[in-house]
Amino acid sequence: MTGLELLTVGRVSVDLYPQQSGVPLSGVESFAKSIGGSPTNVAVAAARLGRRAAVVTRVGDDGFGEYIRTALAERFGVVNDYVSVDPELRTALAFCALDPPTDPPLLFYREPRGPEMNLTIDDMPAAATTVPVLWVTGSRFAQEPSRSAVRALLERRARAEHTVLDLDYRDSFWSSPAEARAEIGPAIDQVTVAVGNRTECEIAVGSSDPDTAADRLLERGVSLAVVKMGADGVLVATADGRWSVPPVRVEVVCGLGAGDAFGGALADGLLAGLDPVAMVTRANAAGAIVAGRLTCADAMPTAAEIDDVIAGAGVAEVDAA
Repeated sequence: MTGLELLTVGRVSVDLYPQQSGVPLSGVESFAKSIGGSPTNVAVAAARLGRRAAVVTRVGDDGFGEYIRTALAERFGVVNDYVSVDPELRTALAFCALDPPTDPPLLFYREPRGPEMNLTIDDMPAAATTVPVLWVTGSRFAQEPSRSAVRALLERRARAEHTVLDLDYRDSFWSSPAEARAEIGPAIDQVTVAVGNRTECEIAVGSSDPDTAADRLLERGVSLAVVKMGADGVLVATADGRWSVPPVRVEVVCGLGAGDAFGGALADGLLAGLDPVAMVTRANAAGAIVAGRLTCADAMPTAAEIDDVIAGAGVAEVDAA
């Protein structure tokens, strides 16, 4: 597609956010609806920053799927041409409880599986091999045919810059951490950028120590390694050096979506050609903004809002992981 700058591949869902904070899911009386799913939120975040972004995913042939396709294009400015309708599976749902708000538990409704797990190589547009930023996630390797489709896509792209792997580990998608490690790890050899938190690095490269994880990612040929360290900030490493970027402070409303805002801003920084510290500083600010809001997609910040945070706002530490 002409002018496409970012293409993400992976899950989408309708997220249901509680209107009551600090109570378990059993005590929630009402919910607000929004779009969720990490790679979809990354595309939304980048679009909010003015980038032409699209997502490759699947929804069900139902009202929730229709909502996603319409909202992406009309409300969030994301190209929905590659959001296909699965003939058999329902659109995935995710309920959260703000208990605690900093790390809300998620209850997924993906039975027997999310429709995006049925993605095949035929779902991948030709633009995926040439788009300036391709963003894939670790959860893509949890099941077939999605696993083989993304591996084939990465082979076709041949490690072109910028090919990003969001390590994105969700334990409920896997039978064991060992299975996740065996399936996610090999993808590192096909990407130029890897980003994840300590737990995700432990899964992918066998160490949660930020410096060790960064070393192992760089040794595998990654040109930019980003290790999110929660309240300790973010470690960003290249062959030329490594830097620790301090955390941004914000009063946390909901921890969900902060990492996706981080990802969208990181993609924006790659497209802008920013240096590693500058792009991660902006990504940190974007994550903090979303942590101070309730929803994910609807909460993604503008460039002006990121500038304001960098100028010096906020009151409490947040893990933008």
